[in-house]
Amino acid sequence: MTTGRECAWAKRSLEEQVYHDTEWGVPTHEDSVLFEFLVLETMQAGLSWTLVLKRREAMREAFDGFDINKVAAYTPDKESQLLENPNIIRNRLKIASLRKNALAFKKIQAEFGSFDAYIWAFMNGESLVGHWQTEADVPAITPLAEQISKDLKKRGFTFVGPTIVYSFLQAIGMVNDHIMSCPCYERLTK
Repeated sequence: MTTGRECAWAKRSLEEQVYHDTEWGVPTHEDSVLFEFLVLETMQAGLSWTLVLKRREAMREAFDGFDINKVAAYTPDKESQLLENPNIIRNRLKIASLRKNALAFKKIQAEFGSFDAYIWAFMNGESLVGHWQTEADVPAITPLAEQISKDLKKRGFTFVGPTIVYSFLQAIGMVNDHIMSCPCYERLTK
């Protein structure tokens, strides 16, 4: 439901509008959803978010509902099958990262009790609220994203550079980067 005051990027497609209005920036704590967003951000690297959202359901089906245990068990044969699926993003390195990142995700769950406990500890469980007037004010990376990126890489993740990590933090609501005139900004800062 657009009002003309929401974040400009959410006006490019219906998929982006719905995602912006219902998911982006909403604090998320369920590990299965956190893993899904991590996969989607990985798949987005170098591509448009519209493309990712248009292929999201096909990826959900192809990637076994983003089930961490199933993805962690992917074999080279499964990866080859995925690379033949025209409905998903078929980048060999991104597909290979699925299993690697799922295994690293599971290690974090074992160490911290959940990925949620690990990732939100960087912010002491609180969302960081940006106070941006325009979309141009919103940063692409921050020192926090750089810190988390380094830690994730150290733990075996791939496709987790600071820009991808910052997008992930925005997606899961650790950072509220809706512009201040956006109705979602007010709703999420209450």
